[in-house]
Amino acid sequence: MKVLVIQQKMIGDVLTSSILFEALREHHPNAELHYLINSHTFPVVEHNPNIDKFQFLTPEIEKKKSLFNSFLKKIRKEKYDVVIDVYSKSSSNLITLFSGAKTKISKYKWYTAFLYTHTFKEKSTPDTNAGLAIENRLQLLKPIIKDDLKPIKPKIYLTEREVEDAKELLEKFKIELSKPLFIIGVLGSGKSKTYPLEYMAKLIDFIVEETQGNILFNYIPNQIEEVKTLMSFCSESTKKHIHFHIFGKSLREFIAITKHCKALIGNEGGAINIAKAIDKPTFAIFSPWILKEAWNMFDDGKLNDSIHLNDIKPELYQYQDLKAIKKDYQNYYKAFTPELIVPKLGQFLKAIG
Repeated sequence: MKVLVIQQKMIGDVLTSSILFEALREHHPNAELHYLINSHTFPVVEHNPNIDKFQFLTPEIEKKKSLFNSFLKKIRKEKYDVVIDVYSKSSSNLITLFSGAKTKISKYKWYTAFLYTHTFKEKSTPDTNAGLAIENRLQLLKPIIKDDLKPIKPKIYLTEREVEDAKELLEKFKIELSKPLFIIGVLGSGKSKTYPLEYMAKLIDFIVEETQGNILFNYIPNQIEEVKTLMSFCSESTKKHIHFHIFGKSLREFIAITKHCKALIGNEGGAINIAKAIDKPTFAIFSPWILKEAWNMFDDGKLNDSIHLNDIKPELYQYQDLKAIKKDYQNYYKAFTPELIVPKLGQFLKAIG
């Protein structure tokens, strides 16, 4: 059996969907398993032993119709028996259609259901602490795995060399690994998923005051001005604990650096999912318009915890849907003050010791 799993776009999605390969490998050990992803997301699934081959959708292929058509022909030549379209949008609809696979699986949408042999409606309430992102993906395997599947936690596979190189980098910059080291996810994937910088600075002040730990930021070079703005909001005593000049120059290097940290704290998103996938404690701050039940994967209220404005002020959500909240995200963030987060963050810091 030859299987293609399609999961385009975001890093967190690609990492989460990689759980399908662990289940497929266990139940179909002789199957040939391929993963179609956007090329920039490869670092989170590199060295995954359950994936036999990657099909990369590059920016050039996405932008140029002739290249995309050639890509469709390439997929068809693979002669897949099964295509699992997790992404389920126009481009993956086309890829699935042109694959020629006998079995085509995806989530249910009334306007695309005819393209697939099996579709599944997404659950709205999780049955386990794995969360909806995990549970809804696993149900896509029902047509080819008859056994009940237990929740699977995403995993990232680092090499010993990568972990050692990250340790040497931290030691080069005089970071004492005997002291608590926290990495802060200071910026979300967009403004509507970024906790206000002035508020975030107060949380960082609190972390340093409570732990006397050192602080790293997760960012890329073109975000340096935002990082400097955040730094300006921090207290003078906190600034002495921040080492903003240390950051991962690649996604794999960031992951390896995170491996040496006490925890990752900050905006919910790919970085939080990455930290969980290497078994590091996490504390996630959800954007007011994101459904927490979908992405609070494997939260246990101790080593992995999260907070949402709806947890504290549910009355703000009584008459609004998430689309309306997204449009008005700035006012919702304004109501999500650090004082509302500090009590739960303090409990998290105590839990991780």
